[in-house]
Amino acid sequence: MPDLEHQFGQIDIYFLDQLLRGQITPGMRVFDAGCGHGRNLVYLLREGYEVFGVDADPRAIRAVRHLASARPPDNFRVETIEANSFPDAFSDVVISSAVLHFARDDDHFQAMLRGTWRVLKPGGLFFCRLASSIGIESEVKRVAGRRFLLPDGSERYLVDEALLVTLTKELGGQLADPLKTTVVQNQRSMTTWVVRRNA
Repeated sequence: MPDLEHQFGQIDIYFLDQLLRGQITPGMRVFDAGCGHGRNLVYLLREGYEVFGVDADPRAIRAVRHLASARPPDNFRVETIEANSFPDAFSDVVISSAVLHFARDDDHFQAMLRGTWRVLKPGGLFFCRLASSIGIESEVKRVAGRRFLLPDGSERYLVDEALLVTLTKELGGQLADPLKTTVVQNQRSMTTWVVRRNA
């Protein structure tokens, strides 16, 4: 039996769900907005997907270039999501995993989201996991705007269902899955937001 970690890395379980259900298939170009060290890319790289990404941390990009050593180094760039240099409508799939909740305020969140979304082709799939207030509304304390202090001691930009539904329409997309939220023992809440861009 193959070692699952070798096969899949530290892949987000909800991203794996999209793969298992055939939403992301070989031949698709995948863009990871805020790729980190490439935790969601191990399987895609091994299976021959065209993979690209940006991260503001040079150490993360060094690590992901090492992981993707058979790919051109320029596939992975030290850039912010909001000002990335990849073309519009570049990718069939865009991953945004545990990134958008680091927004400083509404303007920064919108810039990050728009910078991510513009890379997605019409008909493409946007996979996003981000912190939310869903299910822990009474446990979080507002700092300013949509930034909240969570019970786990972290401070995050939190979305809710109404905002995600509104943003889906404003972006020109449709929910590809119902919103799914995991509450971790009333310490934090992570929501999976999967959107198909209108063709």
